[in-house]
Amino acid sequence: MRAQSPIISVFGSSRPREGDADYEHARELGRALAARGFRVCSGGYGGVMEAVSRGAKEVGGSTLGITAEFFQSHANRWVDDEIHVGTWEERLFELIRRGDGFVACKGGTGTLVELAVVWEMLNKSVMARKPFVVLGDFWQPILERVREVERGHPSNWGESNGDLVHIARDPAQAAAYLEERLRKM
Repeated sequence: MRAQSPIISVFGSSRPREGDADYEHARELGRALAARGFRVCSGGYGGVMEAVSRGAKEVGGSTLGITAEFFQSHANRWVDDEIHVGTWEERLFELIRRGDGFVACKGGTGTLVELAVVWEMLNKSVMARKPFVVLGDFWQPILERVREVERGHPSNWGESNGDLVHIARDPAQAAAYLEERLRKM
C-alpha cells in the first residue's frame, strides 16, 4: 500500500441509531478498517456514516466526512475533517473520487444509487479498478439480478469478465479483502 493512508469510502443508511444492529455492524466496520490503517470516509452524517466514523475513532483511526449544502446539516462529531460541497451530486462524486476502495452497507435508495454509480464506473472503466465490497447479504439479490443481464451476452465491459463487487460476510472480512486487494495494486 502507498505511504499515505488509503481512503475507504463507506456508504450506508442514515437511519440506524446507536444500539441498532446496523449501527453496531457499521461501527465494527469502522474499527476493522482503521485497525488495518485505512482512513474512513463517509457522507459524514448520522446512521451508518456516524457509526463507521465512530468505530474508526475508537481505535485511533482518522475520518473524513463529505457533506453537502443540500442536506443543511453538519458532520457528526466523529469526523476529523469535513469537506463541504454544494450539491448531492457533488457529494457523491467526491466520495467516489476520494476512495481508494469502497464498502456499501445496508441502506435505502441513496445507498442503492451510490452502489450503482460506483459499480457502473468500475464496469465501464470510467475510473481505475478499485476494490468494492458489499457488507453482508443485503445487496446479494440485486447483485445477482444485475449480473444476469451483464453476463447474458458477450461484452468487453468489466462485470462480464469477473465480479467487480465482492460480498463480505462481516466487517473483518471486508477490511481484510480491501487490504489484500490494495496491496496488489
